[in-house]
Amino acid sequence: MAGLGAGLGGAAEPRPLLVKIVMAGESCVGKTSIVRRYTEPAGSPATSYMATIGIDFKVKPVMFNDTRVKLQIWDTAGQERFHTLSTSYFRGAQGFVLVYDITNLKSFQSITVWMNDIYEKAGDEVDVILLGNKCDKESERVVPKQKGEKLAWEYGMPFFETSAKENVNIEHAFSVLTKEILEKKSCVLHDLDVVSLNETKKRTCCAF
Repeated sequence: MAGLGAGLGGAAEPRPLLVKIVMAGESCVGKTSIVRRYTEPAGSPATSYMATIGIDFKVKPVMFNDTRVKLQIWDTAGQERFHTLSTSYFRGAQGFVLVYDITNLKSFQSITVWMNDIYEKAGDEVDVILLGNKCDKESERVVPKQKGEKLAWEYGMPFFETSAKENVNIEHAFSVLTKEILEKKSCVLHDLDVVSLNETKKRTCCAF
């Protein structure tokens, strides 16, 4: 069975880089809908989802400057009772998608708490983007766009208003985050297609 991962008669194709991204924010701001919209095939019907119980994740393969990348996107629960569990998955992440609901002031006010959790668990060098979700509900808006822009500016992170329902800015937001992570030459894990009991995954820094 040796050589399964090496290909037929030639050098092995470079393994994709594995990048861990974590969704963070209060419950019911649309994190799961954003992840599904980004990772599921185009044209999939928009669906309402129940609040995440615990942790879920999806994988999205992308190309960046001819480099194969696997985004492992962790969807964490926003409910207070799952807070400790959710933040335990922050360690080792290269990027965060921090989400609030433009129709829910409390979800916006809690962003500073989530940022503190990110700094505490993952450090202050990780890449974070801020999303004001549900911009399709303009008539119900309680958080002005300028407030989101100001908060993002204070933390030095990109900001987008998004709609998982209408597919507004979802792809672009993840592309910007991925670009920032890889251009910073963050340390990432190489994905192993074949697992050997004699080997362990090594953390290596990628260079482009």
